[in-house]
Amino acid sequence: MSRFTVMSMTDAAAERVKAITSSKGADALGLRIGIKKGGCAGMEYTIDLATEAQPNEDLIEKDGARVLVAPEAVLFLLGTEMDYEETVLRSGFTFRNPNQTSACGCGESVELKQADLAALAGQPG
Repeated sequence: MSRFTVMSMTDAAAERVKAITSSKGADALGLRIGIKKGGCAGMEYTIDLATEAQPNEDLIEKDGARVLVAPEAVLFLLGTEMDYEETVLRSGFTFRNPNQTSACGCGESVELKQADLAALAGQPG
């Protein structure tokens, strides 16, 4: 069985992850991405500093930036691209997630479905 890459990072996201972790000292392993129930659309992304890897986490690395994906979030984040944006109104990480079915008006919470592993397994690659 082939192993899927859970998430990818843009160059901007990788640079921001590195900037955050380097400012937190030697204990900072990377950022941990997860999901939790909340918000008006049902789920929210969580981003926390990771100082050690947890069992069964997926590790995504790009140009020295490390992101750990919590095991309970993997099926909701499969195929997601993590980006970092700075605009006049806000700055922060954004997620282009193929499993997102809707989002609330403020963009703080999303509705997610689990990835269809059977469909993914049938794809060449």
